[in-house]
Amino acid sequence: MPTEHRFTLPITKESTLKAFVKAAWGATIPDVQVCPNHTTPWRAFADAYFARNTVSVWKASRGFGGKSYLLALLGLTEAVTLRADVNILGGSGEQSDNVLKYNIEHWARKSAPSHLLASEPYKHETVLTTGNTIRSLAASMRSVRGPHPQKLRLDEIDEMDITIFDAAMGQPMSKTRDGVLIPQQTVASSTHQYANGTMTEILKRAKEKGWDTKIWCYKETSAQPGGWLTPQEVEAKRKDVTAAMWEAEYDLQDPSPESRAIAPEKVKQMFKRELGEYAGYNGELIIAEPPQENAQYATGADWAKKQDWTVIITLRTDCDPYRVVAFERCGRLPWPVMVGKYTKRIETYSGQSAHDQTGLGDVIGDYMWADSEGVIMAGRKRSDMLSNYISAIERGEIVSPHIDFMHGEHLYTSVDDVYGSGHLPDSIAAGALALVAVGSGVGVW
Repeated sequence: MPTEHRFTLPITKESTLKAFVKAAWGATIPDVQVCPNHTTPWRAFADAYFARNTVSVWKASRGFGGKSYLLALLGLTEAVTLRADVNILGGSGEQSDNVLKYNIEHWARKSAPSHLLASEPYKHETVLTTGNTIRSLAASMRSVRGPHPQKLRLDEIDEMDITIFDAAMGQPMSKTRDGVLIPQQTVASSTHQYANGTMTEILKRAKEKGWDTKIWCYKETSAQPGGWLTPQEVEAKRKDVTAAMWEAEYDLQDPSPESRAIAPEKVKQMFKRELGEYAGYNGELIIAEPPQENAQYATGADWAKKQDWTVIITLRTDCDPYRVVAFERCGRLPWPVMVGKYTKRIETYSGQSAHDQTGLGDVIGDYMWADSEGVIMAGRKRSDMLSNYISAIERGEIVSPHIDFMHGEHLYTSVDDVYGSGHLPDSIAAGALALVAVGSGVGVW
């Protein structure tokens, strides 16, 4: 570190901590409260660093809250200035990779104390010359059975199984190094997405156990001075996500299992009786518009497995808005029959296609005679896929004939059905898969 930036350890003042973070990592953490009952990202960071509470729960906006960034910054600072062992567990492999990416970016700065690196910071474990380590790990039972760090940082716990969370909580242990006590401290951070998910349980425990809870939203991370968001970024994101997602994940309203996943007025705008009226009975093949020469199409299929329906939806995509031109619903049938219906649709409406491959292995491939993208509907990919579909509906980018079955599923599906532990309606899954197919480039031409 340049001579003009020298610090006496341990750091005992917030002003010194703020100066170190700026000097070493080039980071400024927003410290202006905007919303009543909220805190600031800096207050959450400083309280965790000084271990003012054994357990802290951070609830912040998705993406805009900077949670992964702050956890990476916190872990680096603790490892360098406290000589603490730090474990950062992501709720998914993607979250773990995000933390690692931030670590690499910070170590690459010219002002970073890179002389303390005993190993390259490009792997999920970084060893320092002071003998301590930083580990960025995906949340799994194997990860949580590792060594006992002093600092445990849990990222996006709403994507984490509660059993893994509980096992991880046994990791942190205080340690004395060279006569200096390094106290244990845990941060559990997340956006609150699922009404019946892990974050709901942890917020409940926080009240019961007296854990520290810190809440902030995009208004705190955009407040000046020091805010890292612009009003343009906020408005652009507001247009990209569903109304329900914005309320829960950005405005931080508690998700409710009963709340509608799609704004009812937007469902009404999507289903147009002038395009045709149909029931959508079991076994009814609806052809609202026969295939047109030079038109472009995308087809999606959600399979009946136990008690669900197979639903096959075809969109015409060379028009604005996209238009549902074919729909079919059938009960559980032998795989050759269900796949045959789907393959025939792809051949009739030549174009891209995608189907739900979740938990099916090679079953579909054994009967498919047309190219189609198999999509594993799980985790963040599933959530993003469904959000993109609902956002397109709410922006008026997809219209459909009035199909009673499909209309009812879209109108009454809840946030918990789509993003939580409820039952995802088959027509919403099929529609989302058709939208995925638009960009897949996989199909019959």
